[in-house]
Amino acid sequence: MDGPAGSGKSTTARRVAAALAFLYLDTGALYRAVTLLALRRNVATDDGAALEALMRNSPLKVERRGDDQLIRCGTEDVTSQLRSAEVERHVSAVSAVPEVRRAMLDVQRAQRRPPGLVAEGRDLGSVVFPDADLKIYLVADLAVRAERRALERRLRGESASVEGEREALARRDGLDSGRVLAPLRRPEGAHLVDTSGLTIAEQTERVLELFRTVSA
Repeated sequence: MDGPAGSGKSTTARRVAAALAFLYLDTGALYRAVTLLALRRNVATDDGAALEALMRNSPLKVERRGDDQLIRCGTEDVTSQLRSAEVERHVSAVSAVPEVRRAMLDVQRAQRRPPGLVAEGRDLGSVVFPDADLKIYLVADLAVRAERRALERRLRGESASVEGEREALARRDGLDSGRVLAPLRRPEGAHLVDTSGLTIAEQTERVLELFRTVSA
């Protein structure tokens, strides 16, 4: 399941995974974890060798927590720290570094195991899992995505404005779509699902309908 930030990937993927009793993987959280490490240790977000060294010295681990996931850097659980505005500002730059993306492939692919996997990110259907049984590309209007992100931040006790989130999302869309390596794009064969006017329940059911079709 791929798509831009705020399109509903995380919530939809978690619910679909729970409905199917599959494993769930938020690949964006892995890139956020590397970004968090870089910010903590004052590593430049475009220094591929240094970022790769961070990943070697604090290996990323994905653990299951009910229907959700927990991310460890080495032995530290960093899950609760991955959605900060500072990490959000820098994660696209870190995600564009070739050394980081190459090192991340093995981490992501290791999560595909029985009974099945629902993974969400930005290059899954095109690069990480090009042979996936079902590829979904979620989209939503920028205004809708900005409102969702602002609400998410407020619920976490952070200060956020819709206009500020709109600007941040537009910037990230440009960075993610314009990077040379594994850009954000609709994968070949992916089903387009526009969530702008859908509830979480509706978009979850739409994905489940598509899964039932390909599994029939």
